[in-house]
Amino acid sequence: MNSELDPAPTPPAAAPAPASASEPRTALPRPARALPGWRRRGLQPGLVVAWLLAAVGLTVSLLLWQKVDGMQQQLARQSADAGNKSVEARTLARQAEETVRDTAAKVAVLESKVGDMVAYRAQLEELVQVVARARDENLAVDLEAALRVAQDQTQLTGSVEPLLAALRTAERRLGRSVDPRLVPVSRAVARDLERVKSASIPDTAGLLARIDQLLRQIDELPVANAVGHTDLDKLPRGADGKTPELWWQRWWHAFQREAANLLRVSRIERPEASMLSPEQAFFVRENLKLRLQGARLAILARQYEAARADLAAASTALGTWFDPASRRTQAAATLLQQVQGVTKSADLPRVQETLAALAGAVAASGQPGVSQ
Repeated sequence: MNSELDPAPTPPAAAPAPASASEPRTALPRPARALPGWRRRGLQPGLVVAWLLAAVGLTVSLLLWQKVDGMQQQLARQSADAGNKSVEARTLARQAEETVRDTAAKVAVLESKVGDMVAYRAQLEELVQVVARARDENLAVDLEAALRVAQDQTQLTGSVEPLLAALRTAERRLGRSVDPRLVPVSRAVARDLERVKSASIPDTAGLLARIDQLLRQIDELPVANAVGHTDLDKLPRGADGKTPELWWQRWWHAFQREAANLLRVSRIERPEASMLSPEQAFFVRENLKLRLQGARLAILARQYEAARADLAAASTALGTWFDPASRRTQAAATLLQQVQGVTKSADLPRVQETLAALAGAVAASGQPGVSQ
């Protein structure tokens, strides 16, 4: 808009104001002055000021209108933005509400799952405790069975290695257990382990060789009522203790031997031995062989009690039915005594103390034990 105002038409000259009644009629008119150009053109100052004020007001109005219009446009844009943001906010709020509902549902599900997990954990802890108790209770039964099997293997093989391995395994397993009922078992296992380590195993091959030697000598042993039997140590010898070498000396000693065999005087301490017939002597020898064979089989089977019983019976038969004065009988008796001495100490170690402690632990747990 053009801020300059068009020149307004000159208003008509105003009629001279009537003379005031107060003014004296006799007053002389003032001398006329020269009027400015705008006044000569008929313009009044008030009108000019009015037009100027109108122009300023119009300019200000236009500026204000432009400013208000810009503010309205800005407000419209802000309102539109606010509306868009409000729509977005409502959308987000709706989405947030849906998310909250989903989250609440998920939280409820998780809470139920947590409750289930807590219940499962309690059940699992109870089950673990039950399993731990059952493991400790079954441990005694397992160890008892393993030790009995190892003891049987030791009896069959004659070696203490199976028993040592079973005792070491039992010691390790008992060391990991926390059951106070198995503490006496641990002490018993330690004592039996030391006893088995220090046990001496007999020489089975040597014993069998000595028994075989006795079996070969039985047929050559003289019975107590043997007639015409003269030991070599009873033969007459020379002054130097040697057999004479001259022929007449040999004949003379042979005559003396025959004369000595014609009559023999002896003291009979066992009449039943003196009445032994040749057939009975055969059965006595066979019976002695059977006793020694039984002892041999018992040693092979690691049944040293039965072997000692058979050897004792063989020793009794040897001293009863055979000539104790014979050097062969004395050598056989000495060999038999050596075999008996070895078998007296020949006994495989047993773990009866550990088995008794395990039986007590099994009885305390209320479970059936392992039968013998």
